[in-house]
Amino acid sequence: MAVLTDEQLLQIISAGESDRIEFTESLGGESPKRIREAICAFANDLPDHRKPGYIVIGVNDKGEFVGSAVTDEMIRQLADMKSDGLILPPPSMTVEKRVLEGRQAALVTVQVSDSPPVRCRGVIRIRTGSRRDIATGQEERILNERRARGISSFDVEPIPTAGLADLDLVRFRYEYLEKAFSQEVLSTNERSIEEQLAAAKMIASTDRPLATVLGILTIGKNPQDFLPGACIQFLRIAGSKWGDDVVDSEAIQGTFPDAFRRVNEKLLAHNRVAIDFLSSPVERRTEIYPVEALLQFVYNAVMHRKYEGTNSPVRVYWFDDHIEIISPGGPYGDVTVENFGQQVTDYRNRNLADAMRTLGFVQQFGFGIPAAKRLLREAGNPEPIFNVDNNFVSVIVKSNKEMR
Repeated sequence: MAVLTDEQLLQIISAGESDRIEFTESLGGESPKRIREAICAFANDLPDHRKPGYIVIGVNDKGEFVGSAVTDEMIRQLADMKSDGLILPPPSMTVEKRVLEGRQAALVTVQVSDSPPVRCRGVIRIRTGSRRDIATGQEERILNERRARGISSFDVEPIPTAGLADLDLVRFRYEYLEKAFSQEVLSTNERSIEEQLAAAKMIASTDRPLATVLGILTIGKNPQDFLPGACIQFLRIAGSKWGDDVVDSEAIQGTFPDAFRRVNEKLLAHNRVAIDFLSSPVERRTEIYPVEALLQFVYNAVMHRKYEGTNSPVRVYWFDDHIEIISPGGPYGDVTVENFGQQVTDYRNRNLADAMRTLGFVQQFGFGIPAAKRLLREAGNPEPIFNVDNNFVSVIVKSNKEMR
């Protein structure tokens, strides 16, 4: 990603706002809302510039510096817009402080999405000159077709043998659609079911209504008919090592929402709870594991796993003294074996992450593992142990010592 020189950035500012440039004076008032909408519009790149969009904070509509101080907190707030789940799928963007001829500004650089349309709070935003607009049905179709022509993400690849008949359209309409798109968009009622599916990336396009990998994983009737490895293998092993007796085994299949619900049931069924009535006036409950922490690891394993070229499932192996969760596929993109777990985030399955956020399994991107670690500490469990290489990621969670 090329970095603008000071001279280039000053030239951009002097040229004024356009369909690739947005100015705002500060982060006060409605500015965060407008900045998110601009990020969404630049990621969609309706004019098809195929070049980044820029948001400059600290400059007014006339291109004049207003003297705002660019603080670390401002940079953090801007950076959080990438991962707070209000823009889906998560945008590719950078944030930096710039000092231009002694004047401060914050620069947000937004890359064009390889998987449009992108939504902000359920609305597909586009840029018309210097104005932010809501995409019409026709403009949505343009973005859908552009994605279908330039697919680079496996989770929106069409499956040649899967069509509309393989998708649960009732589930899509009543469980997914209203969570993914705002009522403002849905109330216009000008889009066919095929157009709605295409905008949600469940099919390739209206002209090519093949179910995508995302569609099969999210609302497919029988996902494993097309993606045999897209399941979760659960084992309860009576012992602490491989080779001990297996007392419960299930290959958990179905869509990812169904699989998550079934995994939750399994974890609750095997989790012991000790109740202390004597040590304090208030009843005290101690679990072997905080189930919500385990679920966060499972969600991450499903979100970030590799689906192409492998039939390996996500594995959840419960031993007497620890649980191991294994995800096929190593780190991806900006995440490496060396920096894994250091708050560096990237997305092998950006659109699956979008769907998981839409359905409420993810609240904020990049916070699942830190949240799980916190829950384990609060429950008295040891720190999780991560094993990472180029082919898999696993986490070992040890049981609460009080329950051993």
